[in-house]
Amino acid sequence: MKEPLVPVVPMSHTAHIRSHRKPRRSASKLAMRAGVASGVFGSLAVAGASASANAAEPVTQTLELPTLTADLAAQVAQSADATQQAAANYQLQAERDAAAAKAAKQAKADLAAAKEAEAKKKAEARKKAAEAARKAAAERASRTTERTVLATPASVSTTTTSTSTATGSAAAVVSFVKAQVGKAYVSGATGPSAYDCSGLVQTAFKQVGISLPRVSQNQSTAGTQVSLSNLQPGDILYWGGAGSAYHVGVYVGNGMFVGAQNSSTGVVERPLSYDPPSGAVRVL
Repeated sequence: MKEPLVPVVPMSHTAHIRSHRKPRRSASKLAMRAGVASGVFGSLAVAGASASANAAEPVTQTLELPTLTADLAAQVAQSADATQQAAANYQLQAERDAAAAKAAKQAKADLAAAKEAEAKKKAEARKKAAEAARKAAAERASRTTERTVLATPASVSTTTTSTSTATGSAAAVVSFVKAQVGKAYVSGATGPSAYDCSGLVQTAFKQVGISLPRVSQNQSTAGTQVSLSNLQPGDILYWGGAGSAYHVGVYVGNGMFVGAQNSSTGVVERPLSYDPPSGAVRVL
């Protein structure tokens, strides 16, 4: 008995050859491995060489790198512009900060200079005020009535009537001081156009060869102390204590004296009652 015949299916002449085709890889992994930072994926082109009739050739896999498209170029340019603009803004801000700091420093220096100028101005004003007060006090002192009067105006007048005529050196001193009446009072001056009180007395006695100390305190003890009831022309009158006098003048007879009183009156001739002296000394 014959076995049934099984149909024979013809096989392909390449069926016995194992395929060498590799599995397709994702385009994203290939792009990342290729180092494309822009995220543009390349395409994979797979080209297979045609095999010969009896043999199959391996399939070749080609990776194409991304091409710089117009959009990518625009993005790069835009990014560069943004970076450049940020740098310019930073530079501008730095310049503004530097200018502001310089202006603040200059303003601080100007303020310090203004304060210093104001302080100097105030100090000068205080100095002038103190000088004016000192002069005013000196003038008040020269006219004060709070002095020790050693004789009454009546007794002085009685005594001086009999000794009103000056002679010799006394006459020369009296003549000199009377000739200075009307000249200015200037502190520290000794003539010829202005005097202070002790400067007038010193210069008057210098005319007759007598050298007196410069200041009133010393002039009040330069000669012999005499009573105000026994004055003679040419005697030095003083106001205040002997050795601490603050004003001096010259007795010229007839109850009158000449002195450089103050800046308001200058050198004047006045009666003893106008400003009674504290004491007198005689050097002639």
